[in-house]
Amino acid sequence: MRDIRAALQARREQSLYRQRRVVTSPQGAEIVVDGQRLINFASNDYLGLANHPEVVAAFHKGAEQYGVGSGAAHLICGHSHAHHALEEELAAATGRERALLFSTGYMANIGAITALLGRKSLVLEDKLNHASLIDGGLYSEARFRRYQHAAMSSLSTELANAEESDKLIVTDAVFSMDGDIAPLPDIVELAHQHNADVMIDDAHGFGVLGENGSGTANHFGLDQQQVSVYMATLGKAIGSFGAFIAGSTDLIEYLINEARTYVYTTALPPAVAEATRAALRIAQQDNSRREQLQALISRFRQGAQQLGLQLMPSQTPIQPVVLGEASDCLAMGEKLKQRGLLVGVVRPPTVPQGTARLRITLTAAHSENHIDQLLSALEAARV
Repeated sequence: MRDIRAALQARREQSLYRQRRVVTSPQGAEIVVDGQRLINFASNDYLGLANHPEVVAAFHKGAEQYGVGSGAAHLICGHSHAHHALEEELAAATGRERALLFSTGYMANIGAITALLGRKSLVLEDKLNHASLIDGGLYSEARFRRYQHAAMSSLSTELANAEESDKLIVTDAVFSMDGDIAPLPDIVELAHQHNADVMIDDAHGFGVLGENGSGTANHFGLDQQQVSVYMATLGKAIGSFGAFIAGSTDLIEYLINEARTYVYTTALPPAVAEATRAALRIAQQDNSRREQLQALISRFRQGAQQLGLQLMPSQTPIQPVVLGEASDCLAMGEKLKQRGLLVGVVRPPTVPQGTARLRITLTAAHSENHIDQLLSALEAARV
C-alpha cells in the first residue's frame, strides 16, 4: 500500500489537494455553501431544473407510490413502471428505437464499452474524453488508442493503420472541461469510410443542444445508424440523476444481458425516475430556458473578451477561463468566493499541466445581473 500521508502532502504542496464543500440549500442560481450564500457558477444544472417545483412534486408523488428504494437490480424485481416509461420517453426524445437506464454515467460508459468490445476489437478515443470513457476503453479487452483532441487527421491515421475489423470510435459530444463540441459529422464520415461504429457521451449536450434539447447528435442531424451508441446523463441539464444508453433494439437487448454495470447493480429509485420524467417534459417543451441560456452565454463571452480574459472556443454553458498555474486558480477562486461567487477550480490531472482554469458554468436560472456581477468580480479579482 502506498504512503498515503506523503501522497496527500505532495498534493497540498502542488496546490492539487481537493476538499469537499457542504451545501445546505437546494441547487439554484444561488446556494448556501459552508454557511455562506453564493452566486453559483459551478453547477451543471444548465436548465435550472434541479429544484423546479414540478420536478420536486413528481419526486414526492413517486416516493409515495413506489417508496424510497428500488429493492433490487432491474433483472430481478427492481424494474418499475417508472423506469420503463422513462426509457420509452428517452428513446423518443433522442430519436432512437430504445433506451436503457443506468444508475450513473460512469457505469453507463464502462458497461457499454466493455460489453461491446473484445480482444479482436479496436477502440479509438479523443485524448480529452471524460475519465469514464477512458476507463471503459482501458478496462475492455480491445486494443486502445487515443487520437489528438478533435483532430480528424490524427483519427484518420489511426483508422488507416487499424488491422482490426471491429472498430469503435468513442468521443465526448461536448467536452466537459473545454466546453467545445466534437466535430461529429467529420467523425461519422471517417467511421463510414473505415467501417467503424461511433459512440458519443452527450452528458453536457443533452437538454441543451438540438431541437427541443434532443442533444448533440440531433444538433448535427445524425441518426441512429450514424451514431449507433448514444449515451447521456440525467444529472446535468435534466436536473435529476442517472444516465442512459440509446440505440437500436438489438443494442439495448444486448446491453441488458451483457453490460455488467447494468446487470449487477441495484436500479435507481423509481421516485428519481418519476422526477426525471417531469424534468424531461419541461426540458422538451420549454425552449425559453435554452434561449435564456444562450443569451447569457453571449453576454458573458462579450464581457469577458472586453476584459481581455483568455476564453476557450465554447458556445456551450461551460465557459473556462484558463489561468495556467494551479496556485493562481486557487487564489482567484478564493477571491471570487470572498466576493460572493462560487466557480469551479479545475487543476491537473483533470486538465493537462499548465492549463489550470476556472470552470465557469452558466444556467438558465441565472439573470443578466448575475452575469454582470461575475464579470465585475473577475475584473476586480485579477488586479
